[in-house]
Amino acid sequence: MKEKLNELFEYNYHFNKKWIEFLTENFQEVPEKSLELINHLMNAQQIWNARIENETEFGVWQINDWNNISDINYENYTKTLKIIREKSLENVIEYQNSKGQKFTNKIEDVLFHIINHSTYHRAQIATDIKNCGIEPINTDYIFYKRKIEE
Repeated sequence: MKEKLNELFEYNYHFNKKWIEFLTENFQEVPEKSLELINHLMNAQQIWNARIENETEFGVWQINDWNNISDINYENYTKTLKIIREKSLENVIEYQNSKGQKFTNKIEDVLFHIINHSTYHRAQIATDIKNCGIEPINTDYIFYKRKIEE
């Protein structure tokens, strides 16, 4: 399972990076909602990593300095890989959500949630971009796999 999660987070990092590049190149035309969503996507991964590591969390919808967004993506990626490498995926973490409610989940489930959540919001960004008349990038997992296996 750790090998598959590493692979999924490589995919996640790759397309987060591609979206950041795309949004930077088209910054003047990009809808505000797309910028909010990419920030939320970065924040969410940082929050889940921080919950696993018992560290300080970002705000769920905080807007980060755009000059730091690529660094945040990279830090999220490397921190998640460290978690996969060093933690048992069966370990259960206890945490509070942004509303203060307490929950427990296995690390494996939290990590899968990060992937699913990121994919969901990248699709929202693609829709938002397309609705503004800009052709979005394709971030489908199978296209990513085809490209790296060629």
